[in-house]
Amino acid sequence: MMTIIEGFPDDVLAVTASGRVTTEDYRDVLLPEAEARLKRHEKLRFLYVIGNDFDSFSPGAMMADARFGLGHLGRLDRCALVTDVTWIADGARLFAPFFHVPFRVFPGAESEAARAWVLDREGHA
Repeated sequence: MMTIIEGFPDDVLAVTASGRVTTEDYRDVLLPEAEARLKRHEKLRFLYVIGNDFDSFSPGAMMADARFGLGHLGRLDRCALVTDVTWIADGARLFAPFFHVPFRVFPGAESEAARAWVLDREGHA
């Protein structure tokens, strides 16, 4: 399941993943929200929190995630991933240099630091 996290500026899309994340989560939650915000903003910042109750991605969800990232590359600003799931963190670090977007992976214990980094407009955090 994917849920929008409230309380961020409109140009920051923050989501949390829990349980099993499916193609429908991308289609019904993430993509409509991202598209709506991209109509209002030139660039979008992204905070993706994969909680301790995360179970898995469906194969279609992994493809939807790749399509989202690749399809919006020029429109993404800062992107932070918060997770303690080793294979996800390692995979994200492996592919991050190809996206040419400021991107950082944070462990769950540093979720506030991830939030501060995504929100920082001066590039200091």
